[in-house]
Amino acid sequence: MQRWNEKYHDKFKRHSLSGQLREIPFLNKAWMRVKENRGCPGIDNEDISQFENQLDLRLLEIQRLLREKRYEPEPVKRVFIPKPDGRQRPLGIPTVRDRVVQQGLRMLLEPVFEESFLPCSHGYRPGKNAHQAITKASAYIEHGYCWVVDADIDGFFDHVDHTILLDLVNEKVSDGSILRLIESFLKSGVMNGGEFIESVEGTPQGGVISPLLANIYLNHFDRRMGELGFILDRYADDFLIFCKTEEEAIRALDSARGILWNELRLSLSATKTRIVHCSEGFDFLGYHFQKGGKGPKESAIRKFKDNVRFRTRRNQPKKLQQVIGELNPLIRGWGSYFSLSKWKTQFSKLDHWIRTRLRCFKAKHRDRHVIYYVLPGNALEKMGLTTLRSCLSR
Repeated sequence: MQRWNEKYHDKFKRHSLSGQLREIPFLNKAWMRVKENRGCPGIDNEDISQFENQLDLRLLEIQRLLREKRYEPEPVKRVFIPKPDGRQRPLGIPTVRDRVVQQGLRMLLEPVFEESFLPCSHGYRPGKNAHQAITKASAYIEHGYCWVVDADIDGFFDHVDHTILLDLVNEKVSDGSILRLIESFLKSGVMNGGEFIESVEGTPQGGVISPLLANIYLNHFDRRMGELGFILDRYADDFLIFCKTEEEAIRALDSARGILWNELRLSLSATKTRIVHCSEGFDFLGYHFQKGGKGPKESAIRKFKDNVRFRTRRNQPKKLQQVIGELNPLIRGWGSYFSLSKWKTQFSKLDHWIRTRLRCFKAKHRDRHVIYYVLPGNALEKMGLTTLRSCLSR
């Protein structure tokens, strides 16, 4: 793996960042961002409001420990959230104190590394978002890059190599205090119930700084694939490689697999990685792509309909206007994310289905054959119902 830490490159490094991290105004700014993001307590059970009640004392304590180089993060609290496929994704919740320090590190490091990140990376970056990655994927298909390497890194956040990551950070940062602090967060461990689990690899999903560290780690992959002439479109650990021929796609997959394993100690999922022609279709960031366009993938539609069903269940002691008010944020959020969809008929069908659900709610135990007489025409829209069609990009 090529390193950039030769003396020739020393002048491009940041040698002193820890002094800024220790300043109370800077720590207070980091605290304000943590407060805006809210979040649950860590293993010490101290929440945002409790931390704020003793804010001055807490920040002075952090400053003292950083100055004395004695700051030690607490283990993260292990929680699990369900995934669409029925499995559970582990998250690590740091304490509020650790989130403040991580946020400070992110504020210091993000501008340093942003200048080296490539345009193919869209996840967790200022001014970048999933829509840009989705739009770029459509543009590549339209320009004839119809062979796609649809890749999935096997357990990326669980398998980040700490030594390699610290070397990559050291390419641009030579402040030993900052490097030691990052390492201490990587090795802080996990508290699962009452059991402590040592962190020998990986970055805990849920940490404030984890997305930035992930981009630093995978930026090496972006750069190496670019040097080989391949077209990459990446959002965090989810990426596609676009090619014009099947032979090129085979070479791209072999190159990606080799770089990830030999240089980053990561592997591609054998079951989720494939080479596909766009006419067959593939999924990316919740969208299903085909040569004729793109729209929400089936699992995204099922999850949306399940959420609508829950909000429109008929045994609620609520008025129709209240149900519409609770339904609109869901429709706007889902419709906004999938506003790049080209399948307008699909959105029209979903709008019709939502109206039927609301008419059934209004009719309650009446004969289902008369529900259209309960709320005829566009009565629901006049009552303030948001439609998915109105969310589509023009």
